[in-house]
Amino acid sequence: MLRFLMRRIGQALVTLVGVTLITFALAFLLPADPVRMIAGRAATVETVASIRHQLGLDLPVPVQYARYLGRLVQGDLGRSYAQKTQVSTLIVGRLPATLLLMAGAIACELLIGLPAGIFAATRRGRLGDRVAMIAAFAGVSAPQFVVGLVLIYVFAYLLGWFPLSGYGTFAHLVLPALTLGIAGGGFYARMMRSSMVAVLRQDYVRTARAKGLGERRVVLVHALRNALAPIVAMLGLDIGIFMGGAVVVESVYGWPGIGQLAWQAIQRVDIPIIMGVTLVAAVAIVFGNLLADIAATFVDPRVRLN
Repeated sequence: MLRFLMRRIGQALVTLVGVTLITFALAFLLPADPVRMIAGRAATVETVASIRHQLGLDLPVPVQYARYLGRLVQGDLGRSYAQKTQVSTLIVGRLPATLLLMAGAIACELLIGLPAGIFAATRRGRLGDRVAMIAAFAGVSAPQFVVGLVLIYVFAYLLGWFPLSGYGTFAHLVLPALTLGIAGGGFYARMMRSSMVAVLRQDYVRTARAKGLGERRVVLVHALRNALAPIVAMLGLDIGIFMGGAVVVESVYGWPGIGQLAWQAIQRVDIPIIMGVTLVAAVAIVFGNLLADIAATFVDPRVRLN
């Protein structure tokens, strides 16, 4: 386990450095000039040059990147160009909302996807299987902003069960989490079905049935645990995706998470925030995958860390 962790930490560090390098390069390839965004169109050439010098943007790009890495090693994500605040402070301020939405979204997609996948697998080739997979395909294919607007119109505007937007209570969480959960639930349903169908063909499942065990016990006790291995791996990716922010859903519902912060930074060409959010998302993906690999050994004892 220790050797596995050390190897993964080394791989993670290389990955994170690569993420910072690519993001830094892409940020400087943008046609927009962050200094002009800060100074305004009416600013004089002298003012623009002064701001560029203060921000260190007049230095060669490799030098700027080296300075960024030096600050990053010290835990400094930089200072926002537009908001004049430390990026770490801005991100930490948005973390509670992002973590809450992530937890709600993962719960919704599991509650939708796993039962649907099990239902389809146990009725393989029959009408129930086809209906479940068509619904899963529709959930995956539907644009999130459309799903969000429909849910707002029906459950918030017409029925008045939930707030139209905002953040602060459980009622505010339900619709954005469900919007994310519908799409994610479609993926989980399709994956759960495929995994469960493969497991139900195994010899030990046939043996359990031959012993006279009920079908529900065979499926939920003997087959389900081994069918969950790919689901656990997918959860690791979801942690990183949601930690990076669900930009569309947060915008539709006015959810004050990291995704909304990143979208505002992109509009303002606020490079430090863009870099900070990207790095947080990368760390979350690496950490989520590590947790998924470790959890997989408990879900399926046949899996070994190597």
